[in-house]
Amino acid sequence: MVKFSVAALSVVLLAAHNASAFSPSSAGSGRTKSPLTNVQQSTRVAAVDTEVVSTQTTTSPEPTSRRSQDSAVTPSTPATSTGERRKILKEPALWEYNFGLQDPELALPHGIEPRVTAPEKFEITEAQIQTLERDGVVHIKNVFDDDWVEYLRAATGHQVSNPHFWAFAGTASKLYDYIQRNIWQTNKAFADFYYHSAMGNVLAQCGRTDEIRVSTDLLMVNPNKGFKWHQDNQNGPITWDEGIRFWITMDETPATYGAPVYLKGSHRNTAVDEGAVFVDIEGEGLEDYKDELLEFRTMPGDMLIWHPRTIHKVDGPSDGIWTSYRRVLGGTVAKAGSRYHDKRGTGGVLSDLGRHGLEDMDKLSSSFFPIVYPRFNESEATDRDNGSVGRDPRDIIGKLGGLAGKASGDKFSSFFKVLGSQAK
Repeated sequence: MVKFSVAALSVVLLAAHNASAFSPSSAGSGRTKSPLTNVQQSTRVAAVDTEVVSTQTTTSPEPTSRRSQDSAVTPSTPATSTGERRKILKEPALWEYNFGLQDPELALPHGIEPRVTAPEKFEITEAQIQTLERDGVVHIKNVFDDDWVEYLRAATGHQVSNPHFWAFAGTASKLYDYIQRNIWQTNKAFADFYYHSAMGNVLAQCGRTDEIRVSTDLLMVNPNKGFKWHQDNQNGPITWDEGIRFWITMDETPATYGAPVYLKGSHRNTAVDEGAVFVDIEGEGLEDYKDELLEFRTMPGDMLIWHPRTIHKVDGPSDGIWTSYRRVLGGTVAKAGSRYHDKRGTGGVLSDLGRHGLEDMDKLSSSFFPIVYPRFNESEATDRDNGSVGRDPRDIIGKLGGLAGKASGDKFSSFFKVLGSQAK
């Protein structure tokens, strides 16, 4: 009983971290490559085992090119002298957590000048867009070249070496080795990635839209035992149809676990309640989807893009010990015309705790939900840099207050039930 209540509380806080700390502190084609600034690695981080054995998967038709194995990472599996498996990333001590804004001071790839250079582009095909619309998910390979992958790895390495306060609940929950919501608000390197990479361009094509805003995001490192069948309802203050989910992968998927699996076409199901999180795929109304599995072994620089309602899962190692990295930058973006939806009283509020002043059905236009396509907004970027974009304790209390009711508690029951079993 104790394990359940602690895990449940931790995951509420996990979903809630979505901004900078209360006050800032100093802390395609035709591309040209440029060297990256070296970042000192933390002593808490071990080397990565990059050896992966290929397995057969079921995917939709895609380009056949695949990024080669990263040669810059030394293969090494952490283990004791007796062969015992050890985690590649250790849990940070309480005193290691940081507050405020963080800046790894990384040079952007391809000669990009921060807050000046226009975002890059990466063209996808009509067939890939139709795959997303038909199947509810599409795997787009090689969106980001080696320079961008190394940039994201360096940014992630700096982050886990200097863990932020808003990652504390996620780490304590044991769901991930490291997880932090709205990483762009506290870590400048990820904000710059959104402003200047081709991410927004790819997502705009997938959504057939002329504008992309970041609704919420997550930096996720090693999901321990993984997550069972679920749908995404932490998408920020937007509806399912206004949003597009994305993953950007920095590592090869291990051979025997860690590959995301989706129920083909399940974004069209009408059986699963909007407030549900974990899903029993044997339940009534899912008969047409439960046997149509799409599995994707993503590689560094790939993107997975899906409809927020598409049912999916990720299985971690059976013992919950990752001896290599599974680093992913993911989240939800909002398409043009999206409105702000006040989700107080529902679980969806947990990814919208900023004090932005928007009211229900206002146009989603705010520094808290920055535009990244067709081009970032200088004023919004300045708000982020000076610490104006963040959550406020008063807003957290006000918005979370609605979760105390029985109706809201019922909506969380499936989430906490599964969470409790995973925490054992």
